[in-house]
Amino acid sequence: MSPTTATVGIEGSSRPDEAVAGRAAPMSREDRRAAIVAATLPLLREHGPAVTTRQIAEASGIGEGTIFRVFTDKAELLDACLVAAFDQTDTVAQLAAIDHSQPLEPRLTEAVGVLQRRLLSVVELMLALGLPRPPDKPSRTDPRANWGHDQLMAALTVLLEPDAGRLRGTAAETARVIRLLTFAASHPKITDEEPMSPDQIVALLLHGILHTEAGPAC
Repeated sequence: MSPTTATVGIEGSSRPDEAVAGRAAPMSREDRRAAIVAATLPLLREHGPAVTTRQIAEASGIGEGTIFRVFTDKAELLDACLVAAFDQTDTVAQLAAIDHSQPLEPRLTEAVGVLQRRLLSVVELMLALGLPRPPDKPSRTDPRANWGHDQLMAALTVLLEPDAGRLRGTAAETARVIRLLTFAASHPKITDEEPMSPDQIVALLLHGILHTEAGPAC
């Protein structure tokens, strides 16, 4: 049983008749699936599992029947939304696009902003769906396995490498610390709905909790 099927109520498990004036514009099956997922994600954040296929169809500009030509049922659609939400391909691309010629602090601030926006987007979706944690990561043989964690960490590591000689640990170790601190300082439940800004997170990473003029800690 998929994580969505187990956690989220299923609606529309049978194929309804198409009831809409006009036809959806021609589109490949994969492009249609992607377009429906993109239209559904904001609705899930707003309505959670109570979102209806009618709302999804209206947001997608199609009839309800079109949904069930590319998805078996609502549960499969919601599974596809979770996979899309957790896929980090776009986040990796944003990290890779950061200008490596910038000094370390603005470079890190931009990277932390990318990580934070992704985290908040995923957490918002999980809370709306009532998921206590991310669904189990699929196996490497599962076609949904493109979650991108390794690629994300590699992109963050590459971003740090120009300053590797200044770091206490390796660039890879530092990338992990950045990701952990960004998660802890951004998660709404951990921060009591008062997340730190990217500037604050980077200042803490680079300068700690003492004023620069403070003497050595006892």
